Amino acid sequence: MVRMNPASILELVFARSVGVRVYGLGAVALGLVGLAWGDFAAVWQPVPAGVPGRLALAYAVAMALLLSGLATQWQRSAKFGALALTALYALGVVLLHVPRVIAHPAVFVSWSGVAEQMALVAGGLVAYAGCASVPPAVAARIVKIGRLIFGVCLVVFGLAQRFWAYATAAGHFAAGIAFLSGVAVRPAAMWLTGMFVVFDVLVHAPTIFIDPHTHINWAANAINFALIGSAWVMAARAPLTTTLERIKCGSDNS
Repeated sequence: MVRMNPASILELVFARSVGVRVYGLGAVALGLVGLAWGDFAAVWQPVPAGVPGRLALAYAVAMALLLSGLATQWQRSAKFGALALTALYALGVVLLHVPRVIAHPAVFVSWSGVAEQMALVAGGLVAYAGCASVPPAVAARIVKIGRLIFGVCLVVFGLAQRFWAYATAAGHFAAGIAFLSGVAVRPAAMWLTGMFVVFDVLVHAPTIFIDPHTHINWAANAINFALIGSAWVMAARAPLTTTLERIKCGSDNS
């Protein structure tokens, strides 16, 4: 019987290909929720009700998310799926959230909406760098940009926490500092992924069982799944920084 140590198991779980696929599955979840409800997922809720063709547009966006997310599940199309998702999430920021921030700069919810969607943009950049045929130096720069964006988003998430969630806020701040400083990025990203998974199990998933007929409950689960994917792909692309990983890397090369 072959025994695997914890470090080897983590390397398999957070492999780059796995990270890209989980990131794409988050988009699939958002797309399915949009198709099922005929409405924008919560990250696009700022779309005004009176926009001409809003229903058709909601279905089009949902289908684009679904197809782009599915594209990331195959190696040949993964880079196109990741790039498409990056563009879709970025359009949501530019067209919907930024105008709200400009109109209501003192309302923190507007800023947290930007951060939530920018975290998905950052995940898309890192996913694309992991599967596109670009020079290593270019890929490294893309990953660094995505990591810094994600770090800023985590700080905003930490500011958004309230009283009972101080521990969660501290976790977001710590992970954000790790991403922005470039120190211990991989363990921070792994821990963050686990934290988002716990959120889903303890906070978001039960709402579906309590009230399965409410759109926002499904959308919140899909958004959290998408954030799990972003954190996962960050962990998969992070450099080997822990002592244990360095030792194993050295033994593999000897």
